[in-house]
Amino acid sequence: MSFRIVVLAKQVPDTRNVGKDAMKEDGTVNRAALPAIFNPEDLNALEMALEIKDRLEDVIVSVITMGPSRAAEIIRDSIYRGADNGIVVSDRKVAGSDTLATSYTISQAIKKLGNVDLVLCGRQAIDGDTAQVGPQVAEKLNMPQITYAEEVVAVNETAIQIKRRLERGIEVVESKFPCLITVHGSANPCRFPHAKRVMKYKYAISASEAAEIGIDTAKLWQQKPYLKIEEWNAADIQAEDSRLGLTGSPTKVKKIENVVLTAKESVKLSASDEDLDGLIKELITAHIIG
Repeated sequence: MSFRIVVLAKQVPDTRNVGKDAMKEDGTVNRAALPAIFNPEDLNALEMALEIKDRLEDVIVSVITMGPSRAAEIIRDSIYRGADNGIVVSDRKVAGSDTLATSYTISQAIKKLGNVDLVLCGRQAIDGDTAQVGPQVAEKLNMPQITYAEEVVAVNETAIQIKRRLERGIEVVESKFPCLITVHGSANPCRFPHAKRVMKYKYAISASEAAEIGIDTAKLWQQKPYLKIEEWNAADIQAEDSRLGLTGSPTKVKKIENVVLTAKESVKLSASDEDLDGLIKELITAHIIG
């Protein structure tokens, strides 16, 4: 039986380009106003999955993402880099989900997939920075979890040893499978897309994408089934509507502010010991350091 790894990936707005239209009046992110990218730490998680695949035999790496039809781009990118397949969970009912609703939706998708040995995901997403979805998924799946993973120390078909990056150092912990691991940004960066895989899978497509551009997928998928990107809706994963989207999200945004940091004053220092000593004393007095 194959060893199955699931990587949770998210297409996020590029927070380097946040402007005045970045948020809607209801407190949700206006994703149409920002360019979309692969969440950086999810790429670290994908690399960790591929490294495990390199070390074990008969490993299948599947990627699950939740979002609109354009989120299938995350699946293609993952396959270019070495993943075997992917699933887009897409439904209007999941729009506006907070971490609780998101983790419920993702956990339902993992249950539908079945026989999962290891779940990997980035520590947090740059559009929310909560670091809650991974641990919440683990709780809903009743899996042990390891957070802030930086390196796979050892792995076999029954257990894994992980080096964790903590605020004041590192530690090595071990877990039996199945388990969930959240991956720190200090882990190995993801390998680049492989040219041969790009050529083979560049026409991989989901049903929603095909419908938008008017492609008849029946013949395509019959001849080349590996080009099919699975797409599941709320009914497919047997999700309860009351736990999805804004309805299932207890987190509410009360107020939004655009904060622009500006320099009020500047101090020019020479390289003399007196100037540096004076600066340190000033910072200590102001309780900025010390």
